[in-house]
Amino acid sequence: MSSRTRSRGLKTAAGIHTVHIPRSRGRRSQPFVVVVPEHPSLTREALGFLGRTLWRFRHALAPTFLALAAWPLTAILHALAWWSGLLLAPVAAAPLLWLGFVQFRRPARAAASAWRVGLALLATAAVTWAALAAGFGPLAGPLPLIWLLTWLTAQTAWLIVRSR
Repeated sequence: MSSRTRSRGLKTAAGIHTVHIPRSRGRRSQPFVVVVPEHPSLTREALGFLGRTLWRFRHALAPTFLALAAWPLTAILHALAWWSGLLLAPVAAAPLLWLGFVQFRRPARAAASAWRVGLALLATAAVTWAALAAGFGPLAGPLPLIWLLTWLTAQTAWLIVRSR
């Protein structure tokens, strides 16, 4: 090993490696010293594990991510424009209109009709919650419980549909 990169009796703490970058020729400045810890902290390891797990199952957790994004979005809408709930309220009827249109155009068997009705009711509940949360705030009255039940139902249905 060159004497330019070898440490010359420098004392460091246990578990820490130091790398000396040799100084430029012709200058008498001190070299740069880069200190790198040997192991990442336990918090860093836990957050890395959590992030990798969420990334691996990102498709299976899509309803969870949407539900978690809806909470601050409705809080911001409530804070900036409480009347936005009045604009979202008519949109809550759209899934039921979709159900009527689809059932009229393409009648289905009992199982498919049950899934369509369930999907329309779930979408109606989600948009209704968003309208109420934007109007009154996401923590008003029973809205957190409605959010939780809608999220659990959506996540369960999503996992059932993905497993088929």
